[in-house]
Parts: sequence; structure tokens; C-alpha cells
Amino acid sequence: MPRPPIFLEKRGYRQRRMMDAVRLLPFLGLMLWMVPLLWPVPEILPSATLEPSKPTIAMSVALRYLFGVWALLILATWALWRRTRDVATDGGADTKDGPR
Repeated sequence: MPRPPIFLEKRGYRQRRMMDAVRLLPFLGLMLWMVPLLWPVPEILPSATLEPSKPTIAMSVALRYLFGVWALLILATWALWRRTRDVATDGGADTKDGPR
């Protein structure tokens, strides 16, 4: 009696890694959206000292960053959808991947 393979078939392995990427994408997007919270913000009432103020990030830069992250998430979702759709139409569900 032949032994079942230890490793997954290449197609099954790739399909599972793609689905892992699909599951990870919302968390990656959330982390990237939280980056502007770490940026320095301007002081509302500047101190009366003569020290130069800390450099800050303009609101327009932060909004461009958020829009860019949003657009990249949409593109990444579309690309992953295309890859997982192609794998699903190739008959990935009926292939034998070995033990789970």
C-alpha cells in the first residue's frame, strides 16, 4: 500500500498560501492605517521658548498616505482575488493534497 505524501502538492500549497494572504490583508491594512497615529502632531499652543519646534507631518500628507494605502489594499485584494479565482477554476477543490 503506497504511503501518502508528506508534503502537499505544489498547487495545493500555493492555494493555501494565497488564502493565508487573503486572511492577512485586513490586518495588514489596519496596521498601515494606524501608522499616522505615530507621526508627530503640531502643538496647539506653541511654547514660548526659543527652541525650534519639532518637525511635524502636514494633514495633506497624512491624507495622501491614507488614500494611497486604501488604493493599494484595493489593488492587492483584486490581485489576490484573481489568483484565488484562477486556482479555484483549475479544479483545486478536487485535487488530492494528502493528509491534512
